[in-house]
Amino acid sequence: MAQPLPESTVAAGPFSAWLRRMRRSLLGKEGMDVPCGDCVGCCVSGYSLQLRPEDQRAAARIPATFIVNAPGFAQGHLTVRPLSSGLCPMLEGGRCSIYADRPQTCLDYDCRIFAAAGMDAGGEDKAVINQRVREWRFSYPEPMDRREHEAVRAAAAFIRDRRDSFSVRVPAGPMGIAVFAIKSYEVFLDPAVVNKNGAEVARAVLEAVRNFDTSA
Repeated sequence: MAQPLPESTVAAGPFSAWLRRMRRSLLGKEGMDVPCGDCVGCCVSGYSLQLRPEDQRAAARIPATFIVNAPGFAQGHLTVRPLSSGLCPMLEGGRCSIYADRPQTCLDYDCRIFAAAGMDAGGEDKAVINQRVREWRFSYPEPMDRREHEAVRAAAAFIRDRRDSFSVRVPAGPMGIAVFAIKSYEVFLDPAVVNKNGAEVARAVLEAVRNFDTSA
């Protein structure tokens, strides 16, 4: 079912410029600069908050009762669990109480990635983010901006809908799919991709992701 169009729109910026910066962010080379305005969607949607060892200023301001070990993360990485309401415990009066010292996870989070991939951030628990995702509008100052956006969406649709084409497990959640699409979109810039079977495209996607991850 098609999602309802939002009553308002929010400028997301030129697509290709955003894409380049997002790829640098995924490589840990640069953070994102998100024009959030008064939106606090990521603060009210039940996200756990990763604390890296370098997030010392944030860790010093977060009560220890909210911090737990993070299974699956590297040694020294911790997690701030959301409240049962889904709110970040550091949200006070609708605003981040540690904004100046917020951890890198917060600096890197950019819900425009879902708009780029053409999907919501999740279910009803992500309703606030989903609303903003549907409001984002990228601009296309050059033909390549639109071509790259179409390629990212094609990559996300393939990863989401053609999972049986992959020989290994690929992300199933919206964030994982969107990140995979950002890493592998160049596969879908090639017009010849339409002449390849699913297994061939899947191999090309995995190779693109591996090449991206090793380019840091």
